[in-house]
Amino acid sequence: MNEDELAESRAQWRHRGSGRPDWAIQPGPGQESVWDYPRPPRLEADTRLVRVVWRNAVIAESSQAIRVLETASPPTFYIPPQDVRTELLSRARGASLCEWKGSATYWSLDVDGRTIDQAAWSYEAPFIDFVGIRGYFGFYPSKLECYVGEHRATAQSGGFYGGWVTADVVGPFKGEPGTGAW
Repeated sequence: MNEDELAESRAQWRHRGSGRPDWAIQPGPGQESVWDYPRPPRLEADTRLVRVVWRNAVIAESSQAIRVLETASPPTFYIPPQDVRTELLSRARGASLCEWKGSATYWSLDVDGRTIDQAAWSYEAPFIDFVGIRGYFGFYPSKLECYVGEHRATAQSGGFYGGWVTADVVGPFKGEPGTGAW
């Protein structure tokens, strides 16, 4: 994608976190609205214990995760490689391009004789504003058990997105039917 195409893709978004739409859910005490998150997205260190589990096997565990916060999306947690059992990961087919972060590399999880295809992704050469997550791993809560503290995250709708929906964030969230232009 050249710079003009990148700029055009970035310009498509109507909502940029500068004002919460009337139809957004009002956050309660201790909650965040994804409509207050910025676009372009922001990186934020998170010291809560984040865990990724598959069939009682801990795949990743960290109190040094980075959340990516983007308008309309639940946070996506990125875990540093030293806190991931990388020996269980193998490069998977496919790639995608985020207009903010860059080109994603996909990873399959191989554990106990079972392969979970494209269970994780990383940015090996992210755009300059996202070098803070270079080599960190994001995991799909639709394929694995993902926890923030003791609370299990559910998957962001849409299949493609990797946001972690927890009780401390409110939407509605991008990925649900009718949200393509958010």
